[in-house]
Amino acid sequence: MQIVYETMYILRPDLREEQIEQAVNKYQTFIQEQGAEQIEIQNRGKRRLAYEIGKQREGIYIQMNYQGSGTLIAPLERSMRLSEEVIRYLTIKQEVSEKTTPEDDAEDE
Repeated sequence: MQIVYETMYILRPDLREEQIEQAVNKYQTFIQEQGAEQIEIQNRGKRRLAYEIGKQREGIYIQMNYQGSGTLIAPLERSMRLSEEVIRYLTIKQEVSEKTTPEDDAEDE
């Protein structure tokens, strides 16, 4: 069953542009190989952290939204945990209602 997930991860602020691209592509390819679909990636840019993480005061925020099975989350997070570029990550399951399209609402009237 396909479920919608959002993974937000924070990369070290001292990474060069090509290193950021490599990291983003690495995780995008990883979830594609695990069967994820409708992948959307947004680079939220460098932001100040709420608190210091590993002597870092800033981080580069990357958000991935995708559909996939729950079995791809554990290997993805393990890969992020072992990575030196990622300083934090979080995956949440998004609630998606079955009936959300405007066409469905128009039929009810």
